[in-house]
Amino acid sequence: MKILVIGGGASGMVAALTAAQDPRNQVTLLERQSRVGRKLLATGNGRCNLSNRKISTAHYHGCTDTFLLPALTAFPVEDTLAFFETLGLLTVTEASGRVYPFSDQANSVLDVLRFSLERSGITVVCGSEVTSLAKKARGYSAKTAAGSSYYGDKVILACGGQAGGKLGGTDLGYRLLKSLGHRITDLSPSLVQVRTDTAAIRGLKGVRADAGLVLKENGATVAVGGGEVQFTDFGISGPAVFDLSRAIRSGQTLLLDLLRPWDEAALLDFWRRRREAFPSLLTEDFLTGALHNRLGQAVLRAAGLPHGRRIESLNDDELSRLTRVAKHFPLTVLGTMGFDQAQVTAGGADTSQFRADTLESRLCPGLFACGEVLDVDGDCGGYNLQWAWSSGRLAGYLGQKEKP
Repeated sequence: MKILVIGGGASGMVAALTAAQDPRNQVTLLERQSRVGRKLLATGNGRCNLSNRKISTAHYHGCTDTFLLPALTAFPVEDTLAFFETLGLLTVTEASGRVYPFSDQANSVLDVLRFSLERSGITVVCGSEVTSLAKKARGYSAKTAAGSSYYGDKVILACGGQAGGKLGGTDLGYRLLKSLGHRITDLSPSLVQVRTDTAAIRGLKGVRADAGLVLKENGATVAVGGGEVQFTDFGISGPAVFDLSRAIRSGQTLLLDLLRPWDEAALLDFWRRRREAFPSLLTEDFLTGALHNRLGQAVLRAAGLPHGRRIESLNDDELSRLTRVAKHFPLTVLGTMGFDQAQVTAGGADTSQFRADTLESRLCPGLFACGEVLDVDGDCGGYNLQWAWSSGRLAGYLGQKEKP
């Protein structure tokens, strides 16, 4: 049986390797870029956060839990890491549950996959962008931009998403699925830096803080989160920001709790005791020891407390205002840094049109989809790559009851 895999990213490589385990299959992998797995090299800041031992459906968005579970159950984290070990990859798990290659290099993950493709008998064709996919009386025909044609009795679509355009992100998979009658949900960048008004955070580029996050729109809470935040010259970044970014829209307000271990009453009491203990201290030094110095200055400015005053002159109303600002530091949202900077696409092929137990299309028998092209996106922390491995594995079984 001829198997055509369109897309040589994380899910596509695993899908091809899985399909090739059946000696009856003749597998061809088409990749539009000059080499497979290019986006993989950029994951985890070049370290490749390939999974997370604390996997759960709560870390995924877009689709339903019932759609996710068959793939994640059939190829769970332990099986995934065992699979990579058979390829020669050693891994290490951090306290957070994030899994990285022991080498701390993303190319180690790509290299073992590439070596496995080479010895598996899979035909890998790079620099081959599929421009159309047509259903035939039997199987499917794919045509490329170069004019070549490829046939597959079954096709696995693993084109990835629109995120990371500079690394090969594309809307190709969505276009191919739409041409075959599939619905595509609204697309937006996710796991991406957020642009904000920078007046209140000018001079904070590079400063990091642990903060609680509340995203508001027209007074209503849209999303909440927390963790590491990094200030930039265009707004904010960091893992906690990435996890909220799928919900970001221009005009919203993002509130940062810069002292989240303490409630407002405890902070107000702390400020009062500090005022009593250091009455001659100047206001510009009031937050020294509580926040990064530059961040503390930004909070003082936002609270309207000018430099040069002795802190014994601060009244309780001013201390209350300082507390509110430190616990609800407001930033006006302008948007995100867009698809080119995003790690993942939120949205994709409507999963209700695919079987959860096989990832086969309900509209087009013999057509399977996996990875980011589906309406599945995960939080920061290895969840998206685990979905790529698990869904690629499931799609690669090609609906067989007896899995290879």
